[in-house]
Amino acid sequence: QVHLVESGGGSVQAGGSLRLSCAASGALYYRAYMGWFRQAPGKEREGVAAIDSRGTPSYADSVKGRFTISKDNAKSTLNLQMNSLKPEDTAMYYCAADPYVAGSRTDPDNYGYWGQGTQVTVSS
Repeated sequence: QVHLVESGGGSVQAGGSLRLSCAASGALYYRAYMGWFRQAPGKEREGVAAIDSRGTPSYADSVKGRFTISKDNAKSTLNLQMNSLKPEDTAMYYCAADPYVAGSRTDPDNYGYWGQGTQVTVSS
């Protein structure tokens, strides 16, 4: 099992940057698929970026070239560096993990463990 706690959200102007972190406890971290997801008001939760236990990343088309997902194994932390932020990136961002993802790594239905979320607001 794994316990996930997100941090790093906040408010920023368009074009700015934020770095989200997800502290993970539990042995599952080292062999899990992990990802970042977001949900804006009135919209479904969507995948942003994911990474497997070997460090191979996957990104949603909407964030490619702007966001970078990474793992710091020494700190058991999942990170998301977000650059060139746009107002449409405004959402609650969630960290998630699962020991096995059979389908799309950015499909939230494939993840069983979730954090509480951190809010990101981008103003124009």
